[in-house]
Order: sequence, then C-alpha cells, then structure tokens
Amino acid sequence: MEKKVNTSASSRLAEIKLTYRNRVKPCKRPQVTCSADSYNVLKAGWDLGRIEFVEQFKVLLLNRANRVLGIYEVSTGGIAGTVADPKLIFAAALKACASGIILSHNHPSGNLKPSAADLQLTKKLKQGGELLDIAVLDHIILTGEGYYSLADEGLL
Repeated sequence: MEKKVNTSASSRLAEIKLTYRNRVKPCKRPQVTCSADSYNVLKAGWDLGRIEFVEQFKVLLLNRANRVLGIYEVSTGGIAGTVADPKLIFAAALKACASGIILSHNHPSGNLKPSAADLQLTKKLKQGGELLDIAVLDHIILTGEGYYSLADEGLL
C-alpha cells in the first residue's frame, strides 16, 4: 500500500504564533510620567560598565497607562555608533502590544547633544509609529552623568 504524501502549500509553511507573558502585575510595573522617570528606569536596566565603553540602543515598551512592559535591547555597536533597525524595534513593540515606546541610546563620549543621525532616526521612527498606532513618546540620550530628552527639548 502506497502512503500518500501531503504536498499542499499549508504543510510546507511555518506556523507563526505570537505570545507575550509578563509575570509582573500591572500595578507593580514602573510608570513613566516624565523624562526623569524614563531615565531612571533605563539607567537601572543599563550595564553601567558599558555606558562609557560602547554605544547601545534600547527601547522602553509601555502600555496605555505608560507602565513599563519591558526594555528591549535593539543593538550594541562600537564606540561611535550602533544600528537601530526599525523592523526590530516595531516587531518588539507589536509583540508586547505596546501602545507607546521610548527610544534610548547612550553616548560613550559623554556628549549629550543629539547628532543629525539621531534626529533623523527619531523622525523616521516617529512616522513609523504613527502608521502602527504606537506613540514614540521620547528619545533619551544617556551618559554616565545624565541624560538628554528630545521631547523635553521640543525635538520630537
């Protein structure tokens, strides 16, 4: 007896399944109400041994009440830069069902001033967020001594 082999298109495709598990009750999650809150949450989650060594890009994922769902580390680069791939940023935000995100990266040089590339990337991500109904609330630049908020400076 000959066994029939299933060759339909559906048997050759990968199944996509999205899940999100958070073990912290919503009332226990930190809430972000200003740039200082964002900075404090980010700094607590940053490897301070690397903040003046290599550039990293991270995203705070927030629910509708601006409670932190998590911190997603997008990339780690070199001394002078790192890559922030919009697809990865929004994939994480969508998977977490985030309503808002706060972008962040460090400047190992200690200079808090945003570069032209920082401003261009922020604008691009803000436009992408508008299409997906995910608010880009701020972009924080961190150093070992402080932070710079693009939202506070009217650059968002």
